[in-house]
Amino acid sequence: MFRYPLDQRVCDIGGIKVGGPLGENPPLLIGNMFQKGDLILESRKEGKFNREVAEEKIRELEQTSRETGVPAMIAMVANSAEEMKTYIDFFTAFTEMPFAIDIWQQKIRLEAARYVAGRGLQNRVLYNSITPWDEDIPAQVSELKEMGIKHVVIQVFDMEDKRPTGRVKSLKSLLPLVEKGNFESILIDTAVMNLPTTTFSLLANHLIKKEFGLPVGFAPSNGTYMWRKAASEKDRNKFPAIDAGVHAISALMSDFLFFGPLTGINRVFPAVASAASMTAALAYVESSFLPAGNHPLNLLFPDVVKQFKQEKGE
Repeated sequence: MFRYPLDQRVCDIGGIKVGGPLGENPPLLIGNMFQKGDLILESRKEGKFNREVAEEKIRELEQTSRETGVPAMIAMVANSAEEMKTYIDFFTAFTEMPFAIDIWQQKIRLEAARYVAGRGLQNRVLYNSITPWDEDIPAQVSELKEMGIKHVVIQVFDMEDKRPTGRVKSLKSLLPLVEKGNFESILIDTAVMNLPTTTFSLLANHLIKKEFGLPVGFAPSNGTYMWRKAASEKDRNKFPAIDAGVHAISALMSDFLFFGPLTGINRVFPAVASAASMTAALAYVESSFLPAGNHPLNLLFPDVVKQFKQEKGE
């Protein structure tokens, strides 16, 4: 089940590899900054935030990524293009890490993309995202192509069929439109609606990799944080375990995951690193393949890797 007959596309976003056969590359983890409720925000309207704390969180993310072997990116959330410009200027002056722009409204998203293109940052940005609810997808794709945007996310969902098959149906409708942009990277977000039906997104990931070979993922945090918001005061202390567990399960069949606020770094990265190591071990059983480089299996379980290599006669 972890090796598909169809070639699996590997995308390179600012030096981060996303996609490929499961077990080859660990899932990319994308955290949020400047989202509603982010404590570093001081005034969204004025684009003011605590830069010292923001820098600390970026350093923490970079260090945890290095230690676990799980690649990382930050998605910056904004309500206006002017606000996003402030965040992009801060982020790109501080780190070489690639980043995503996370804006719901198509018009504002495109304005932010124009600024990215004007700064010559097309190689580092992930455009998040083209959705079934966008006003004019062909025009949006045409403009992104003209800007030279290279990496995009397609969010797939069907209101009439909310099961995994609906997400595949949605992709079949959207993909021909998006492919006209000749993007280097097309990532598919199989939209999480709540915690239990995260499994629908997981199964949709499997179906899409099998039929299209594209990198797939979603935001488990949409489901876990929805649960926390609805939980009683007594039950909220269970949230860290639930959040880590759902992300670990999600990592078994995903090429990337949006994990929500950066407050989750310390629980989500170890959970996903463990799951990525398990996926790599399953891939080894199926094909004798072992990942290279700083994969979590190599970093965290070198003795296991040594044993596998001895079995292969290496």
